[in-house]
Amino acid sequence: MNSEFCIAVHGLVFLKLKKQCLSSEALAENICTNPARVRKVMAKLKKAGLVSTKEGSEGGYSLAKNAEQITLKQISAALQIEFVSSHWRSGSQNLDCMVASGMADVMDRLYSDLDALCQKRLEGITIADVAAALIQRSQGKKFGCPEVLRKSN
Repeated sequence: MNSEFCIAVHGLVFLKLKKQCLSSEALAENICTNPARVRKVMAKLKKAGLVSTKEGSEGGYSLAKNAEQITLKQISAALQIEFVSSHWRSGSQNLDCMVASGMADVMDRLYSDLDALCQKRLEGITIADVAAALIQRSQGKKFGCPEVLRKSN
C-alpha cells in the first residue's frame, strides 16, 4: 500500500471534523506532509466525486458527500490501490519445472483473492466510522481496533 491512501483518509476525516473548506496547506499541515502531495491525492478524490473544490482566497477542499456515504473502498478505488500485490514474480514460465513455471500465476491469484477480501472489508467502513474511532480514542476509551471499525458486512 502506498501513502496516498493514508493521506486521503486522514484528509477526509479532517475535513469532516472541521466542517469547513480547507486549503491544501491546512490539510498538509495536519497530515504532516507537503501541500503538493495533498493536491495530487485530492485531485483523484475530486475526479471520483468524493471532494469538491472552491477557488479563491477562501478556497480549498470540502467533502462532496456526507462522511457516512464515503467508504474506504471508494477511496481505494479513486486512488487505484491494491492492498495485496507483488511487484516481483518467482520462477519462470520458460523453465521445465512445475513449481518454477507455475508458482507466479498461483501466487497472483492468491494476491488477487486477498486484495478482494480487503476491498470487501473496506466497503463497510466509512469516513464517519474512522472519525468516530478517533473521537473514542480521544475520550480515553479502549483503543486497539475500535468496535466502530470492526463491523462486518
